[in-house]
Amino acid sequence: MKITVHSSKAVTPDYAGCGVAPGSTADVVPLTVLDKANFDTYISVIYAFRPPAPPNAVLEAGLARALVDYREWAGRLGVVDANDSNRRAILLNDAGARFVEATADVSLDSVMPLKPTPEVLCLHPSADDGPEELMLIQVTRFPCGSLVVGFTTQHIVADGRATGNFFVAWSQATRGAAIDPIPVHDRASFFQPRDKPLVEYEHRGVEFKPYDQEAHGACEAVHHALAGDDDEDEVVVKKIHFSREFISKLKAQASAGAHRPYSTLQCVVAHLWRTMTMARGLDGGESTSVAIAVDGRARMSPGVPDGYTGNVVLWARPTATAGDLVTRPVKHAVELINREVARINDGYFKSFIDFASSGAVEKERLVATADAAEMVLSPNIEVDSWLRIPFYDMDFGGGRPFFFMPSYLPVEGLLILLPSFLGDGSVDAYVPLFSRDMDTFKNCCYTLDV
Repeated sequence: MKITVHSSKAVTPDYAGCGVAPGSTADVVPLTVLDKANFDTYISVIYAFRPPAPPNAVLEAGLARALVDYREWAGRLGVVDANDSNRRAILLNDAGARFVEATADVSLDSVMPLKPTPEVLCLHPSADDGPEELMLIQVTRFPCGSLVVGFTTQHIVADGRATGNFFVAWSQATRGAAIDPIPVHDRASFFQPRDKPLVEYEHRGVEFKPYDQEAHGACEAVHHALAGDDDEDEVVVKKIHFSREFISKLKAQASAGAHRPYSTLQCVVAHLWRTMTMARGLDGGESTSVAIAVDGRARMSPGVPDGYTGNVVLWARPTATAGDLVTRPVKHAVELINREVARINDGYFKSFIDFASSGAVEKERLVATADAAEMVLSPNIEVDSWLRIPFYDMDFGGGRPFFFMPSYLPVEGLLILLPSFLGDGSVDAYVPLFSRDMDTFKNCCYTLDV
């Protein structure tokens, strides 16, 4: 598959086309403590659409209209105070989102289903060298009339839910529909520390860690080592499909004796945590944890609106020894997960906000544990669940996408879950492991009584 780029331009908000007054390009939106606790990196995703698809000019015009309602994606990262680099902010300068037009030399069906390999990197703009833009989009036309849309977005600006809302908003603006949900941009009100701060939980070593220059250098060394020629040390990504029938059996087994069935997310994560631990061959006494992103929108009181455009995520971190995890039934793993996810409640979010706003982070030179430089997570696992993000609601007027996937992201242990494009309740899991562990994983990942 050869991709040829024909144009690349900045698309700015079309105030005149929307009949509204231009926003002030001097406006600044400070990042919240939840934004700054998230991954300061770019994430890329890929959508595929069957024909017919609107012309690129129509897509570009729709993007310009959507950016009127979502100005942060047309802005740039900067600081509120030039003398204080910790006070990072989004500059609403309307500099624009990047819009790239490209074509492919083969039919889309000839390369479907797309696999999580380096080949898909050509279907979205690169995040190499730290682009200025916060959102970069590539539309790739195939000779068969199919369209692939690849996004590369800065995670510190918005979590998956908020970013997914923008994708849908772009498609709504393109076909002339009202934007829903209505975006909520107020980052100042929702996450203010309480009048009497109350830090009830430990956040050092959880969301924050001491800055360690040597550890950062070690991460870079690991990254370069993984680019070497040792096939056993190569990280490979495998897409695993869990059918609705498999998930039903898994939930029945994991929920036996419980007051009500555990969620699909918790059961699938419990199963994968155990099977990935088996595949890695960890020593029985070694500790392993799984970090699960928890959306605070409905957990906080008062709740944060669905249309909120920033980050509202913290992580649950259930932990067990490898031996205990793999020798006991999946029911044990899901109970650990359920208990820790339930703990990340309104009180936990507010405790985090009070601590992160107290000045201790700056005084102690703490940094976020969400570290994009980490390329190997073993013995631990990190889970990004996209099961409730409305990726398949995106419709430019020619129908919803028939395929969606994250880009190739070879971070060992970074597990991504998303609803299957079959739309029948099945789940796709993108599992990155060292190649030496992948055969063992594939041999046990579909076995329930392991």
